[in-house]
Amino acid sequence: MLIIDTTAALAKACDQLAQSDYVTIDTEFLRETTFWPVLCLIQMASPDLEVIVDPMAPGIDLQPFFALMSDEKVTKVFHAARQDLEIIYNLGRIIPRPIFDTQVAAMVCGFGDSVSYDQLVQRTKGVPIDKSSRFTDWSHRPLSEKQLAYALADVTHLRDVYQHLKAELEREGRSLWVSEEMAVLESPVTYDMPPEDAWLRLRMRLKKPQELAVLREVAGWREKEARSRNVPRSRVLKDDTIYEIAQQQPKDSEALGRLRTVPKGWERSSSGAAVIEAVQRALALPRSEMPQPQRHAHAPEGAAAAAEMLKVLLKLISDKHGVAAKVIANSEDLDRIAAEGEKADVPALHGWRRDLFGSVALRLIRGEVALRFVDKRVEAVEL
Repeated sequence: MLIIDTTAALAKACDQLAQSDYVTIDTEFLRETTFWPVLCLIQMASPDLEVIVDPMAPGIDLQPFFALMSDEKVTKVFHAARQDLEIIYNLGRIIPRPIFDTQVAAMVCGFGDSVSYDQLVQRTKGVPIDKSSRFTDWSHRPLSEKQLAYALADVTHLRDVYQHLKAELEREGRSLWVSEEMAVLESPVTYDMPPEDAWLRLRMRLKKPQELAVLREVAGWREKEARSRNVPRSRVLKDDTIYEIAQQQPKDSEALGRLRTVPKGWERSSSGAAVIEAVQRALALPRSEMPQPQRHAHAPEGAAAAAEMLKVLLKLISDKHGVAAKVIANSEDLDRIAAEGEKADVPALHGWRRDLFGSVALRLIRGEVALRFVDKRVEAVEL
């Protein structure tokens, strides 16, 4: 097991890894007490090399790692890549390309919705994974041999999983399907939401423009504050408090202090004053500049029944082609297709999803395809 704790050793390892067509990657991190994840370990493996990098080692420079991540001749293989990619982007301001996410590939290959790494290893290799080190404090030094072995297994088994899924995708002619899915993961917007858009992360329980305006201003202030202090958002202000502020719209510290979710005395702090200013800014906006609640068009008669039929069709096609239903379409997609038909701008009507499901779904709601129950099975038939 090669443990890397110097820049020179990292550069040498990355040069060797770059000679391979692919490298499997995983990270271990902590973020319970910080806004930005604290990177504690980087694990990488190619067919010829397995390494663990200690990014917390004194004086180590991760630039050789970022250069490897930027090398487009090498496919970067992750499982459930989003958090790993977020860390790499935040630290190096680069997005690895090209990437291959085995969780997405597994859904396309019929392993079910959001299959875990250990389940995927078990089903492709028949090898159980020891989970006892899963909740390790990865920032603690020194790490035990058991912890390091657990960490390295996250990339060594991934080599075989990648080869298995890659071969299956090529055999089924679905490699381009996974490539289309990687576009979202390779977009910087996925990892760098502007603070002024932070309110979009919150569930839309509010309906009035004034409430949404306050929600936007206060959530934006919280996002900037959490980033500058490097603490979790909830340490600055909890979601429930933001909702109550948006609904009650306190215009001074006394009104803020009367809110049920505001800690006693917090209204007199500098943060309390900043929130009052955010509320006042929101309420001073012309109504035309306030966010408007989403207005869903009234579904035409029969749309609800059509959506239920589309769910049956989705299950039928998912089972027939061995693709997880979740990766083809979600409930909102089905509702919109049922209500809007061809005009519905949803993923299920674009790319490989349209070829597999969307075109049949449209023909179903147009009455050109029917569902019938034969020999204990549902099947779609042309009319």
